[in-house]
Amino acid sequence: MAHGKTIKIFLIDGDSNGRMSCELSNWTGKAYKIPRIKIKECSDRDDLVNTGIYLLFGKDEEANDLVYIGEAESVLNRLKQHLSGKEFWNEAIVFISKDDNLNKAHIKYLENRLHDIAINAKRYKVENSIIPTQSSISESDRSEMEEFIEYVKILVNTLGHKVFDEKRELKAKEKQDFFFLKAARGADGQGEPTSDGFVVFKSSKAACLPTNSFGSSLMKTRQKLIDTDVLEDKIEYFEFTEDYIFSSPSTAAAIVMGRNANGQKEWKLKDGKTLKDFETNS
Repeated sequence: MAHGKTIKIFLIDGDSNGRMSCELSNWTGKAYKIPRIKIKECSDRDDLVNTGIYLLFGKDEEANDLVYIGEAESVLNRLKQHLSGKEFWNEAIVFISKDDNLNKAHIKYLENRLHDIAINAKRYKVENSIIPTQSSISESDRSEMEEFIEYVKILVNTLGHKVFDEKRELKAKEKQDFFFLKAARGADGQGEPTSDGFVVFKSSKAACLPTNSFGSSLMKTRQKLIDTDVLEDKIEYFEFTEDYIFSSPSTAAAIVMGRNANGQKEWKLKDGKTLKDFETNS
């Protein structure tokens, strides 16, 4: 059972768009959220010259989310180097230890694990050109670093980036049945509502052809999914190669069915209850 947590956020510059420091109760770690344009002002933060890990966030020309994950024995010096070395990013999130308990082996381990988690989450494009090498650390240190990672995930999400979050949120352990949708032309989808919209699960089947009434915006979305290999042509249907989050249940249902659809009514539990009934009567 998850327990409530207290997060202390301090606006260093007194500005919600400026630098922030973040701390969790009963945790020796500390996070900084720093806009790119504020990096040079961080010489007033003595702890940023310490060993730590960092994430650089930005977008590409098509507004896709990008992240670079790195480590450094002096985080601030490394961020200053990235001002001239990398153009895509506009924000950095840094993690250090308040008790200086992170060494080089620790941060190499964290860098590798966070890289793998981000790759598997498939929410952001990871800009690292080389897979970070995982250092060899003791069993006790590994346990501490895995706990550190859980706190990193919480704070990164709190600071606006779901780069490490699984797309599925309603776990089977919560005894929540998944939603289903089956229709003509090979449509056979499974999914669930999430805080981001509606996720259609990997291996779901989308209709082989859309109807004539299929809207142009939906057609554009469908074609993008085909072009980016999210939808794979299986002749009689298209198959989802990964979990994919749509902005709404209706958009998800429309892409699966190949026609305009009301997702609140089309997505159903095994007992026949619609998504609308589930949300209003649960």
